[in-house]
Amino acid sequence: MRRKDREVTDFGEIKEIMERCDVCRLGFWDGTGVYIVPLNFGLRAREGRTELYFHSAREGKKTALIQKGGEVTFEMDCAHALFTDEQKGRCTMYYESVMGKGVLQIVAEEEKTDALKCLMAHYHREEFPFGTQAVPNTLVYKLAVTEMTAKRHAPKA
Repeated sequence: MRRKDREVTDFGEIKEIMERCDVCRLGFWDGTGVYIVPLNFGLRAREGRTELYFHSAREGKKTALIQKGGEVTFEMDCAHALFTDEQKGRCTMYYESVMGKGVLQIVAEEEKTDALKCLMAHYHREEFPFGTQAVPNTLVYKLAVTEMTAKRHAPKA
């Protein structure tokens, strides 16, 4: 990482950044280039391990790439704020971000409801009752994160 002064290394702080993000982008190699898709996600981070949960329809380009298996990349960011200094004639963007990679796998049928609850908990802090009739028609997958880095550019206190 070029800007070590912005690097976040504490696992608890990285988890807090991820909890503030509302979109996670997955990057897949599709054979000719990188295919990037923004997704809602659920987060389980404990004991230094991080798992991200996603859902989708059972068909389409993203689903076909997921079913191929292998490693994928991810990126999420939040806390965006533009800072301008007219006297110095410069501007900068404040942000927090997390990037990494891991192995994506389809969640077994018996684990889907729990994984979807994790996903919903990211957006609704109280348990949200969702219709279980859609569960059989939904593809749920888990990204077991193998490595990640985080950065923060924030105003000086």
